[in-house]
Amino acid sequence: MSQPASSPATVTVTLPGGAYDISIGRNVLAGAGQRVAALGQVRKVAIVTDDHVGPLHAAVLEASLSAAGLEHARISIPPGETSKSYGMFAQVCDGLLAARIERKDVVLALGGGVVGDLAGFAAATLRRGVRLVQAPTTLLAQVDSSVGGKTGINSPHGKNLVGAFHQPSLVLADTALIDTLPLRERKAGYAEVVKYGLINDHGFFEWCERHGAVVIAGGPELDHAVAVSCAAKAAIVMRDEREDGERALLNLGHTFAHAIERIVAYDNARMVHGEAVSVGLALAFRFSVALGLCSGQDAARVTAHLGALGMPTRLGDVPGGAGSPEAMLNAMAQDKKVSAGELTFILARGIGDSFIARNIPADTVIRFLDHEMTGT
Repeated sequence: MSQPASSPATVTVTLPGGAYDISIGRNVLAGAGQRVAALGQVRKVAIVTDDHVGPLHAAVLEASLSAAGLEHARISIPPGETSKSYGMFAQVCDGLLAARIERKDVVLALGGGVVGDLAGFAAATLRRGVRLVQAPTTLLAQVDSSVGGKTGINSPHGKNLVGAFHQPSLVLADTALIDTLPLRERKAGYAEVVKYGLINDHGFFEWCERHGAVVIAGGPELDHAVAVSCAAKAAIVMRDEREDGERALLNLGHTFAHAIERIVAYDNARMVHGEAVSVGLALAFRFSVALGLCSGQDAARVTAHLGALGMPTRLGDVPGGAGSPEAMLNAMAQDKKVSAGELTFILARGIGDSFIARNIPADTVIRFLDHEMTGT
């Protein structure tokens, strides 16, 4: 749905190591050159993108960088979660070195979460740290992975298990780019939007109930949804940059989601990250009901909202199946939130009232998963 250019909204993330802006609005990518040059002492920009996004959006970005007098190079990777690998990490790092990117230069991640995570990790390690600008091109990346400094790659043992905290110097969330996404990707990104309402903002969840379909369609409410989501994440990150406590709330639904992704071997044809998160959000609320923490009415409301928008909400919605309860539990055991071998979940007392639940017994999880899979 085409919309006119909007005045960018700005969310500022202030951390002990410095502050950076998230610029949100239509066509902010066209002004990227001036914004990057304003960081100071930038000679060259290395654009890391993928083979799908690059042909769509890199030309606008490169023209803006050239207009600002900045040299630039482009490194392109295959699209998809499988690119978050050791091999592709080495390839990107070698490409950055070949482009002679120096400490004061900039790595600019132009793409979705895969590109942002991989390019961010390369920036964190190249010459022991070069500056990073995130230009997320998916709804999911704009409201989640581009903000907060988490970078990384996957291991055969699990998702995002190798990485670093490396805050960007700037985030450019161009909402016009969402127009080019397939409907499936917009729905997947919406799972990370509604998550913020479920964590600690009941009013935003109610707003999502009224406007979610228009957000997914790319209507004018999209900018508001991205701005609220970024502000919500920024507020939590500013209080807990390195996930020592409260920031773990941002993983609502993700313990289930990451296990699902491992079960499907990160095959995007079967399930992309946001779809797994959608299932995970519904599971987190139903698990909370099973533990006597949350009303069934709230869990049903969450499931109904996601389902009404055509999003998956059950393990039975995973193409090819989600394996056995034991396989799911084994996948969860490699989750980053595991401590001393004990499982940690983000659960809910109600919509907008989520909390960190530690030391959940494995047999309790198995019983819940068995019920979800078999209905008994």
